[in-house]
Parts: sequence; C-alpha cells; structure tokens
Amino acid sequence: MIEQKRALVTEVPGPRSRELHARKTAAVSAAVGTTLPVYVERAGGGVVVDVDGNHLIDLGSGIAVTSVGNANPRVVEAVQRQVADFTHTCVMITPYEEYVAVAEALNELTPGDHEKRSALFNSGAEAVENAVKIARAATGRQAIVAFDHAYHGRTNLTMALTAKNMPYKHHFGPFAGEVYRVPMAYPFRWPGGAEHCADEAFAAFTELVHTQVGEENAAAVIVEPIQGEGGFVVPAPGFLARVAEWCAGHGILVIADEIQTGFCRTGDWFACEAEGIVPDLITTAKGIAGGLPLAAVTGRAELMDAVHTGGLGGTYGGNPIACAAALAAIETMRIDDLCGAARHIESVMRPRLAALAQRHPVIGDVRGRGAMLAVELVEPGTREPDPARTAAIAAACHREGVIVLTAGTFGNVLRFLPPLVIGDDLLGEALDVLDAAFAANA
Repeated sequence: MIEQKRALVTEVPGPRSRELHARKTAAVSAAVGTTLPVYVERAGGGVVVDVDGNHLIDLGSGIAVTSVGNANPRVVEAVQRQVADFTHTCVMITPYEEYVAVAEALNELTPGDHEKRSALFNSGAEAVENAVKIARAATGRQAIVAFDHAYHGRTNLTMALTAKNMPYKHHFGPFAGEVYRVPMAYPFRWPGGAEHCADEAFAAFTELVHTQVGEENAAAVIVEPIQGEGGFVVPAPGFLARVAEWCAGHGILVIADEIQTGFCRTGDWFACEAEGIVPDLITTAKGIAGGLPLAAVTGRAELMDAVHTGGLGGTYGGNPIACAAALAAIETMRIDDLCGAARHIESVMRPRLAALAQRHPVIGDVRGRGAMLAVELVEPGTREPDPARTAAIAAACHREGVIVLTAGTFGNVLRFLPPLVIGDDLLGEALDVLDAAFAANA
C-alpha cells in the first residue's frame, strides 16, 4: 500500500518526467494534450507517485474513473484471476458469465423497478452513441435534444451533442444531424436570476422543442443530471423532474448520461436519484470498472429489445477483464459504502470551499454534490469568467503536488473529483494547498 501522504522530492514535474515528456512530444501526436506532465509510476488510495518519487494528492481520479482508488485490491485480484483464465473471445461469438453478471448488476442498481436490459461497450461516447441508436429504433423518431454546456463525447455524433467548441469540436465538422440544443437551467448564469431559473428554463425548453423540433419528431432528450465538462452545473431544483414528466407525456425518452456522475460519485449510486428521476435509458462508464475501459447502456426492456439482433455490439465491448474489474469495483462500493464516503467528502470539502469563497470574491459560485464539487471563478463583483486565474491556481496546486482539474464552457471552473476512498488527513492537506494557491493568485 502506498503511503497516503504528499511528499515532494523534486520540483513538479521532475527531471525524469521532463525526460519522458520530451519523448512524448517526439512520439505522440501534439493533438493529445497533457494537463500535468508528471509521469506516473504507481498510484493507490488518494496518492499518485511519479517517476521522480514525488507523492501527489489526487483530486481528479483520472476524471472520476478511479473512484474505488487506484489499484484497488479487490479489482487487482479479480483482474489477475481473469487474465489467467482468458483475455478475450468477443461476447458476440462465444459469450461468458462475467458479461451477464455485470448486466445483472446494472439492471439491479440503476433507478426504477421496471424490467431492464443492459448492453456493454468500451467508452462513454460509445455508450451515448448506442443509447441514441436505441432511442431512434424504439420510437421510430430521429430528433435528439441536448442542452447548453453539455458534454457527451468526442465521436462525430457525440460531438454534435456536446456544446463546447474548443477543444472538442473545433475544425472537426460537419457533425451528425437531427440534434437540437436547448438552454440548461444553470442557476449561477441564468439571466432572470437563480430564483426564476427552473421555471424560465423549463418554459424555454418546451417552447424550443415544440417550435424547432416538434414533439412527435423527438426520440429522446439526453441530459447529464450534473453536467461534467460544462462546469459541474447542478440544474435548478425541480427542473429535471419537470422535463422528465413532460417528455413522458409526449412519448419522448429521457437518456440520463451518468458517465461522470454515476457509481456513488454524488452520494447516490446515480445522480438522477436525488431528483427522483427514473430515466428510460441510462449511460454509464468511468467509475464502473476501477480504471479499466467499460461502458454500458441500461434501459427499459422493451426499448433495449427493440433493436434487431446484431444491431448492438462491438469487438471489445464488455471485455472479460473489464467485466471482472467492474464486478469487484461494484462489490467495493457496496461493502465499503462509497455512497456514504462521497457524502462525507462533501461534508469536509464544502465548508472549506465556502470559506474560501468568503475570503476570495473571485469565486462566484460553489456547487456540486457528494465528491463532485467545483468553484467557478469570475472577475470579482461580476459574472465575467476568469479562465486565466483559474489556470494559474490550478498550476500552483500542481507545483505543490495536488492534482486538480479545470472545466467549464468558459474554462473558469476548478473541479474536484477525489477518490471516494481518500482519507480526511490527505483531503485536508489538499485543501490547505488549494487555500494557499488562492491566497497567492486571487
């Protein structure tokens, strides 16, 4: 077990990391960016150890992937056992129990007590693409409605669903058609004020779907219950429930994109539970398998079975090693009550972030849920985004050995996604570093 402490023995990045980064620059496409060029040798719990021996505190979890902790012992054991058995057959050729067991777990865990089916894939974007395919096949309709500030992936269709141009869409069009965009109920930035956000955003949503799409043409509305890359935007209370009710009345499916929010991250197994939403289809990935590539679509049985046989699948989808990892990760979430752990992390972090906002008016908003929290930085006294200061504070944290991530349509959000197994002492030390970074840069 890696000692759970921050320890810097060189500057960050250190000489060995700089050497490796030079090799990356020479060998890897420049289009593959790097947030923090420290090269990892080991990781566990809430700590990442780089090749120079620096111990960094991880507040990113590989973008909400290693929620059960890197190299989680149950996941490691399950993966090692499965690798020794077999590594691949393709489930469409000769299936295996691990795939079935993951589908059964997803059918049980996801919201709603209706009969469900699941299909497994490799990445979040692939899950979203397949959810759209299923929605179109099941409804006989084509139009898909997505929200401002949404992020759904980097493939052609999911780029069409994603709202942000740079770096996700720039120069990559034309994109898939029959995608329509509506306003998100973003309380901090709603023109009419947070108190009117839910009502006005819902009115705008229904009007735009009616006038620009036509209810009878809409197959599905896809929404992140808490938006991820868009800046951890928590929709105004009641907005999602009203959207779901309205969609049900018009035969429009609701696809909950829980790729970043799922698997205990927000203090519930899935973020839509907090609003009482039971989606028709739900997409998952990231935290599902302790770091191995796996994704899924889970939905109402009649929808999932509406696609013709052979219409869903892929060579690697539901790889047996990833499935073994997922079963071990889900077991860890249950046994160790990682939903409760996420709520505890919020109880530690939110007061510290609120106190930081009191001292630094550059913080315009503190938001999120569970272990998915963020602060939005603005020019003091305004809502004008301040991406430069956001980047400077993130860089200051990196130099001091704390991995933080940025996000937001305007690049002005610091987001925090610690592993759900992080200890209080380590979390407190990371917040001390963040505090100092604001003091020096805000």
